[in-house]
Amino acid sequence: MAQINYYTEDGLKKLNEELDQLKNVERASVSAQIAEARDKGDLSENAEYDAAKEAQGLLELKISKLEAIVANARVIDESQLDTSKALIFSKVKIKNIANKMVMEYTLVSEKEANLKEKRISVDSPIGNSLLGKSVGDVVEVKVPTGKVNFEILEISR
Repeated sequence: MAQINYYTEDGLKKLNEELDQLKNVERASVSAQIAEARDKGDLSENAEYDAAKEAQGLLELKISKLEAIVANARVIDESQLDTSKALIFSKVKIKNIANKMVMEYTLVSEKEANLKEKRISVDSPIGNSLLGKSVGDVVEVKVPTGKVNFEILEISR
């Protein structure tokens, strides 16, 4: 069974744009590279042809994976979500108990995650540990350097 992923309308739009780019632009480019390499003669000893065919295979794999993701994508209406608990698309303000540092992240799907925009995946250690928790809860997160405790200060949309 395929995994269902939840996206914002913008996130799904970006996925569809990426898929369109791969299918309509990059696929044509790879086909042109194969045709050009084929015109150079003997295919059995043509490294350029082999490289273009390999690039085509990788592109087709990427397209098929992205098509599967889009087929199983669901758009969530953020206005209908409960704000008493941290859920996907929640904006969560947390405080590191050890060093008192306060951070704010939006919990999103893996494909929409972008640390520069303070959007972390619900599949990440921090994102996963925040899911279903409420304001005032303390969560313990396993990170590569050990364990870190965070207190949830605020949940919003």
